[in-house]
Amino acid sequence: MYYQQKNTKHWLVLKNYYLLITILYSIALATLCLVQLNSVNKVGIPFADKIFHFLSYVVLTILWYNTCYFYFKKAKANALILAIVVSISFGIIIEVLQGTVTSYRSSDINDVFANSLGVLLTAFGIGMKNKYLLK
Repeated sequence: MYYQQKNTKHWLVLKNYYLLITILYSIALATLCLVQLNSVNKVGIPFADKIFHFLSYVVLTILWYNTCYFYFKKAKANALILAIVVSISFGIIIEVLQGTVTSYRSSDINDVFANSLGVLLTAFGIGMKNKYLLK
């Protein structure tokens, strides 16, 4: 019982930082996508770039969902819709900026697809969790 109360208190404190954590992650992701990374070696994994995009947007969607739900106190369905819209929009904006603002990066529609797939599969998972596990 004590552990459960202590764990609950931890999550109550953490939810106060969701917005900050989400914004910092978004800034870090944008920076990684827009700066020139000369020293990064090519990874020998096929589609490593797309896997990175997919996983990055899984995390981004979870963070925005939790921020909308816990910090802004939106209903679960509304928080999920906002997380989807913000995450996909963010990915599209980053790709447009890569193609227009930088001379060392290029836009790639497949990156948008990988980002969006990460967002939509995560949203599906969150929706299923909300529907079946947390009644």
